[in-house]
Amino acid sequence: MTTPRKKSRRQKLLLILFGLFCGLLLTEIFLRVAGYSAPLFYEPDYYRGVALRPNIAGTYQREGRNYVSINSAGLRDREHAIAKPADTIRIALLGDSYCEALQVPMEQTFWWLLQQKLEACDQFKGKHVEIINFGVSGYGTAQELITLRRQVWQYSPDMVMLLVTTNNDISDNVRALKKTDQIPYFYYRGDELIEDDSFRNSTQHRWQAVSGVGRWFRDNLRLVQLGYEAQLLIKTKLDERRARQQASLPPPTPAQTAKPAPPDVSVENMIYLEPRDAAWNEAWRVTEGLIREIHKDVSARGAKFWLVVGSNPIQAHPDRAVRERFRTYLGVDNLFYPNLRLSQLASREQIDFLDLAPSMEKYADESKVFLHGFGKEIGNGHWNADGHRVAAGLISNQMCKVGEPSDQTASGR
Repeated sequence: MTTPRKKSRRQKLLLILFGLFCGLLLTEIFLRVAGYSAPLFYEPDYYRGVALRPNIAGTYQREGRNYVSINSAGLRDREHAIAKPADTIRIALLGDSYCEALQVPMEQTFWWLLQQKLEACDQFKGKHVEIINFGVSGYGTAQELITLRRQVWQYSPDMVMLLVTTNNDISDNVRALKKTDQIPYFYYRGDELIEDDSFRNSTQHRWQAVSGVGRWFRDNLRLVQLGYEAQLLIKTKLDERRARQQASLPPPTPAQTAKPAPPDVSVENMIYLEPRDAAWNEAWRVTEGLIREIHKDVSARGAKFWLVVGSNPIQAHPDRAVRERFRTYLGVDNLFYPNLRLSQLASREQIDFLDLAPSMEKYADESKVFLHGFGKEIGNGHWNADGHRVAAGLISNQMCKVGEPSDQTASGR
């Protein structure tokens, strides 16, 4: 028998639930009317752990605000025919979020601008230049090698360009630094690079691969999208705040400079130091081995390989005092250790090489323009439209040179 008190409690609970439902419904309607849309752009991938979802579109707004569409092949790009058209030079672009470039419209990305610039130079005169963008956020060199072998060659590229982002690409290549079991890695057994694809057997990866319920909610409910984006935004802001605090720290005391390394240096900032432990030594060894594998695969196909190194926010900061303060805190001679090391690898392996960072630093220094970041986070994060424009100009200038040395290094910096 239901007492009046129990009945009253039930009615109150029903009213609360009804009010909550109406509030959520009205919020959902408001978000749709306002044009908010942030679907999940990624899906589990059997070979690479994660990949872009084909034919998905929506608004990306973790840095700036931009409408993004992914093509039917799962590329952040326009549609491309598998067969290469006549009189066309095809360039396959491998990289991470700097190539994926969700932060800016496709027409403002460096690779879109680069196509136009290359067609205008004598080196490519009379040819149509077609760049196909295989970049995916979070990819390290291991996933880029797998992408080359599994996805790129069907398009018959004449060139392959690998854009290295030094602030995370090297650390992404070892589990101890990447700290995730959801992607493939490579490791050395003797002198041989071996692929570790054990991520396929993890419960989390298997569940993500077969579960469509959560994806449906994420794709169709704007409230779920908003909650997910808010969570990622908070994490991103905390990471950026930490990096910003390190960049603005005062010069260390003599006692601090006597230590082998500053006490609270984040993983992405450890890249400016020579490796001092087993994990970083392994990260560099594996990364260099993977680049050699990419070069070997490209050469075996009769294509040309370009290794391009991008800039990190602190390297291209327009305020020399900020760069100097950060350099002094780290206790290094310059902020180009990873760039110089990659240039030395390219020299040994006879790889066409271009380091964008020194020239982007010089441009930012002289123009007082931020090439990284958006809005309140200007100076942190990915290339903005100016960064992409400058990168496109630097790459095209180098690729259009005829009969001149094709590598630029960070030596002397």
